[in-house]
Amino acid sequence: MDNDSTSPNAETGAPKGVPVSPFKVGLSGRCPSCGQGRLFSGILVVAEACNHCGADFRKADPGDGPQVFVILILGFVVALLAAMLHAALAPPAIVHLILWPIVVSVLGLWMLRVFKGWLIAQQFKYDAHEARLVDDDGAL
Repeated sequence: MDNDSTSPNAETGAPKGVPVSPFKVGLSGRCPSCGQGRLFSGILVVAEACNHCGADFRKADPGDGPQVFVILILGFVVALLAAMLHAALAPPAIVHLILWPIVVSVLGLWMLRVFKGWLIAQQFKYDAHEARLVDDDGAL
């Protein structure tokens, strides 16, 4: 079998060089290049490189995008759920004070990881780079 850039990867069955679905990367936390290695070295810390295919993650920078998505989505959902719980059961304030910080913390960390992985996979899929006014060779 040829070893060109379009031959299928023996392990994933996907053509080499074709990024994995950004949604799959976000949910699984796997490498956006091969789909096998780990994208994260900690809960939210992006690894320096894929431990399977060696893809370099050092330039992958989702910025504040994941935080914005999580704040807006989770804030709306939790406010709606808290209002519904209060309208349905009218629990004492201590229930809200105990329940919602736990829900926000757990869901927030999970959602941050998913959105961070998704945005990094988008960068890989579209080969996004930092904007530059001058190329490396000095031309505009």
